Amino acid sequence: MRKLGIISRCDRDDVIALVNDIVSHLRSRAEVLIDFKTAEKIHQKGTPMAEMRKRGAEFIVSIGGDGTVLRGIQKMDDPLPVLGINMGTFGFLVDVNPEDALMAIDKALSGFEVEERSRLAVMVNDEQSPPATNEVVIITANPAKILHYRIFVDKNQLEDLRADGMVFATPTGSTAYAMSAGGPIVDPRVDGTVIVPLAPFKLSARPWVVPAQNEIRVELVIPKKEAVIVIDGQYTRKISENDRILITKADKPARFVMTRKDGFYEKVRSKLS
Repeated sequence: MRKLGIISRCDRDDVIALVNDIVSHLRSRAEVLIDFKTAEKIHQKGTPMAEMRKRGAEFIVSIGGDGTVLRGIQKMDDPLPVLGINMGTFGFLVDVNPEDALMAIDKALSGFEVEERSRLAVMVNDEQSPPATNEVVIITANPAKILHYRIFVDKNQLEDLRADGMVFATPTGSTAYAMSAGGPIVDPRVDGTVIVPLAPFKLSARPWVVPAQNEIRVELVIPKKEAVIVIDGQYTRKISENDRILITKADKPARFVMTRKDGFYEKVRSKLS
């Protein structure tokens, strides 16, 4: 029997109703593994996200918005392909409308193509943080306080500036926080990392796109000022001037079930117009 996983934004009645519809629709046709919080809402047995691949799930159905997708991917060491059902407000990573969910799942169970998206690996003081599908943000921990950054790409100093923060984005994340901060939109097929300063106090400061294989090192120069590193809006930790931050390309990509044939450029036009 085929197996798939379900994760959801389980704080909404309409989301839970759709989960129930999917589980009923797939009964006797596929085994459904459900994350703990969602399973609790529908009185089913739950399965940890990290174990869904080991249990044989072929892909994950994510019901919610982009945050639900990012949260799910972050919990998997080797991410399964994700089929996103859009129950959010915007949804750049979720392509399927709720009314088309059952048809899209049936189609995926018959076979699907996988689209891989690169992620960023993040090390803080030799300690591995969760990989980023969208972006890594380093920002002041105190509102209205500016930070001083030195950015190195491999051994070359790229930038020395004061700013509210810095965004390091994948091509997937180029249409998220990085874009709103003035960064470029990057085709996901480009193997690069986008670097965007947030409110820089420097006229010459501009966004950069650097090769994804390069190692990015970030230093905080001004002493006794706390900063925060945020990964995909899901993971947060405080950092200070003595912390060493290294950003590189992650070994394992994020994966998505392909549902659109009109491509990235049409999605940008339809979602961002």
